[in-house]
Amino acid sequence: IFVCLVAYHIFFMLFVWSYWKTIFTLPMNPSKEFHLSYSDKESLEREPRGESQQEVLRRAAKDLPIYTRTMSGAIRYCDRCHLVKPDRCHHCSVCDKCILKMDHHCPWVNNCVGFSNYKFFLLFLAYSLLYCLFIAATDLQYFIKFWTNGLPDTQAKFHIMFLFFAAAMFSVSLSSLFGYHCWLVSKNKSTLEVFRAPIFRHRTDKNGFSLGFSKNLRQVFGDEKKYWLLPVFSSLGDGCSFPTCLVNQDPEQASTPGGLNSTSKNESHLFPAKPLRDSQSHLLTDAPSWSETSAKAEKGKVGMSNPALTMENET
Repeated sequence: IFVCLVAYHIFFMLFVWSYWKTIFTLPMNPSKEFHLSYSDKESLEREPRGESQQEVLRRAAKDLPIYTRTMSGAIRYCDRCHLVKPDRCHHCSVCDKCILKMDHHCPWVNNCVGFSNYKFFLLFLAYSLLYCLFIAATDLQYFIKFWTNGLPDTQAKFHIMFLFFAAAMFSVSLSSLFGYHCWLVSKNKSTLEVFRAPIFRHRTDKNGFSLGFSKNLRQVFGDEKKYWLLPVFSSLGDGCSFPTCLVNQDPEQASTPGGLNSTSKNESHLFPAKPLRDSQSHLLTDAPSWSETSAKAEKGKVGMSNPALTMENET
């Protein structure tokens, strides 16, 4: 009984903690560098819709680490927030804000699930599932006695029946939802990206952000495994830029972003260098499968705050 009580309270506390963090963690919005300047806003309003507006947006986005486009190949721009959308960022009609790496707006937590709280949402699903399974498992013997008339004939036996059915039904629904989001993490996708694959300059690629299972997992949960099971923020990056399988790193370009173009290992397109945050750039270079010269790349990164990221030239 003591072991059951301890296990129950551990599951319950972790469940409440992760639920609280999911609800009360504010969704992150794009940083100021993605907002149009006053002059760019004026230029955009003066220009007629079409190529002239796109020229203004291309000029505003030329130094931003963005690689995705609209279905027509245009710069992704939010006319409500007046900003160039970072990769994987979407405008939430409920919150009326652009949310970084938006997954979906969840009515059950009354909050947008995105970059800032996606880990908390996953842990909430995991601990609520464990909580329900624990209740169903410990209640099973009394549920069997209910049907075999092994319980005293009181009103309490109906509470036992209801508790088992509720825990079992929630376990089924939570297991399917949790399994689905585990699959999303393994593929480095969001719910929105499943329904509409990200569009890069050269083509639509549903696996464009996938770096392999291990790197995909670390992008959500972080590098330090001691924090993986705790609802504390440990995700990599800032939510504004993401490494993709369409790019690689050239250490010689790190200090000269406007230098010569490099060629992708798997693509015949040319990629000019672009900045990427340090916390995610190492995902591209810490395994031999990404580059045969990863050791040299690590040396090239010493003392550099913005390693080079490559992006396809627009034709």
